[in-house]
Amino acid sequence: MSTNRPPERRTPGWVIGRVVGAPIILAPSWVLAAVVLTLFIAPSVRRWLGGDVGPRIYVVALGFVVLLFASVLVHELAHGLMARARGQQPREFVLTLWGGHTSFGGVSPTPLTSILVAIVGPVSNLVLAAAFSALARQVGTDSVGGLLLWSGAVSNGFLGLFNLIPGLPLDGGWVLEAVVWGVTKNRHTGTVVAGWVGRLVAVGVLAWALVVPLLDGRQPDITNVIWSALIGAFLWSGASAAVQGGRRQKAVQTVTLASVGRRAVGVGHTDSLAHAGAVAAAAGAEEVVILSPDGRPAAYVDRAAAASVPADVAGTTPVTAVAIPLPVGAFVDGTLTGPALVGAIGEATKNSPVVAALVDGKVVGLIRAMDVVAAIRS
Repeated sequence: MSTNRPPERRTPGWVIGRVVGAPIILAPSWVLAAVVLTLFIAPSVRRWLGGDVGPRIYVVALGFVVLLFASVLVHELAHGLMARARGQQPREFVLTLWGGHTSFGGVSPTPLTSILVAIVGPVSNLVLAAAFSALARQVGTDSVGGLLLWSGAVSNGFLGLFNLIPGLPLDGGWVLEAVVWGVTKNRHTGTVVAGWVGRLVAVGVLAWALVVPLLDGRQPDITNVIWSALIGAFLWSGASAAVQGGRRQKAVQTVTLASVGRRAVGVGHTDSLAHAGAVAAAAGAEEVVILSPDGRPAAYVDRAAAASVPADVAGTTPVTAVAIPLPVGAFVDGTLTGPALVGAIGEATKNSPVVAALVDGKVVGLIRAMDVVAAIRS
């Protein structure tokens, strides 16, 4: 599985190599997965070896696990290399408890790019499955090497086919998202649709382990139920995150200065509080921004502090007496909308939670970061 959102910081773990400049990271959770899978597979290896209880069964089981995660790495590298070929730069390849993921810089520019990047991962596993199967037939499965080859064929076949299921966060879900995106011309609609299908897949995985045996008159196997529950929980979490993310991104598209900012006017730094209040009232503004001598937004009026100043002294109280400073650069272009405006606010609020909005160099609004977050969440 993959994501096209670059990480805020590098995923914790051990860097075991680099491909096209991006680190291959072994997350600490991978060690846990390797141990659990080795112990889980060991009984099957013991039966195949005729009851052998020596350390050899764990060596063989660990070999299968390493082969499985090597296949996952090929899957993720295929995503990254295709993304790079389509103009996106891979940021990192990560092997984790649940397999792996690849992060890219930038977003898929077209539905076709998204489809190609998503589909190449499962296809690489199906190609490996065919290769392992051919080698296993040549070697035979009556040896440890042959058993590992056959296990590689089965695991790659499962990994490839399972990831083609059309529901996020599986690769097939990204394909479905791209198809809906292409039809509706709205990527975020595709994300929400694919996320809901992913939720159905998550429920289906658990239902398969519980309902199918009951319909056959058998008791569900507790091991299958546990694994299905874990996989289903992982899929449900990823699908739900996709639905929420799609809705948030759709909300971002509708962001404007009017929806996240408050109307403001600019006044000189030598003006009195009474004059600033009169200017704001005449313009129907809620906020007052104080301009420096060179005309840049330098501060804004603390409304609570201004309200506490008696009316009879407001005319002699400088507006700077109730001001909260704005750092240099704490302003955005008020004509921007959607992702462009949200991105500009994000950059400007790195140094200040409040920024001014300018249109043609004139103060027209005041934006608080918390109001932007609230608008998107709502």
